[in-house]
Amino acid sequence: MDLDFSEEQILLRDTVRDLCAKHVPLDTVRALENDPERYPEDFWKQAAQLGLHGMRLPEEHGGTDMTLLDAALVYAEFGRALVPSPHFASTVLAGQVIAAAGSAEQRERWLPRIASGAGVFTVAWLEPERSCGPKGVRARAVPAEGGGYRLSGAKRHVPYARGAERVLVLAREEGSGDEGPGDIVFLLVDPAAEGVRLTQQLTVASDTQYRMDFQDVPVAQDSVIRGGWSVWDAVLHDAIVLAAAQSCGAARRTLEFTVDYALTRHQFDKPLGAFQAIAHYLSDAVTAIDGAETLVWEAAWAHDAGRSTAKLAPMAKLFAGDTFRDVTATAQQIFGGNGFTVEFDTQLYFRRAKQWQMAWWDARYLEELIAVEVLDAA
Repeated sequence: MDLDFSEEQILLRDTVRDLCAKHVPLDTVRALENDPERYPEDFWKQAAQLGLHGMRLPEEHGGTDMTLLDAALVYAEFGRALVPSPHFASTVLAGQVIAAAGSAEQRERWLPRIASGAGVFTVAWLEPERSCGPKGVRARAVPAEGGGYRLSGAKRHVPYARGAERVLVLAREEGSGDEGPGDIVFLLVDPAAEGVRLTQQLTVASDTQYRMDFQDVPVAQDSVIRGGWSVWDAVLHDAIVLAAAQSCGAARRTLEFTVDYALTRHQFDKPLGAFQAIAHYLSDAVTAIDGAETLVWEAAWAHDAGRSTAKLAPMAKLFAGDTFRDVTATAQQIFGGNGFTVEFDTQLYFRRAKQWQMAWWDARYLEELIAVEVLDAA
């Protein structure tokens, strides 16, 4: 594995960093907390011009078909800036499911809209009091007369549902087994359809999430995608590498402004960084961040090389999430009371560290995936 980035990758990283700095300053992040549907419009338009909305989508449908390593560099920059947008749900998740399992008509209809940024999609996956695995999908898809389904059930933690053109809902066909092939279907649902109720959730990160309740919602046959849990599992294994990269980028930025504070804030006539305990905290932090980044780059490289990421991807997400959480906790200690005030940026990163750690396969499920690989190998 070559850890040196190419000139093109460095240019991509720097371009995205400049984009985020210009269009998503932290004042914008603050202003959009708990906003029911808005996201930075200028950022969204400029990202479309750079091809970022189609970065993992096929070129024949308007995408740029980036490697996973290139996409990880993009997401590390999104993490540095705490970019509040539906990009992950729309491009990385919904777009990849449609590209992998959608019909030719569905791909031609929806992927160009996602790739151009004209259409925003999101995903409804997790359910109240249920697991992250296939048994957690209990929303019912009852076959309807004349084709299609009628959808009933509830989903939680659905990002940007109110502003989405379609919601990709994971549901279980009525009468199928727990984990049988083809028992889970993807339904493209209009969030404004009759029988859909949206309730905004207030999260620790103050990001835009909804609970969605479906009561006998009609879904036409041309809005049904088959493929089952195996498609969702494969898409999420790629997606969590990008989620890990996002956490690494945010952890690195947290370390940077914490080091700056430790050098400029004085106590007892010397900077905080001159105290051994603080210096050792920062040493531990940079060691963990470097390790997490290496694991993320390795997972992305392995994917691009055609190797299995069944263990590497969950390891990257688990370690990067823990690292971001630990680094922000260290930052709070160094900043002291200031770190908890809204005027300082520390709390913005601290709150998102916990939210990102729990999102898109939590630590418990990631540990189960890793354990299966370790025990099977033994």
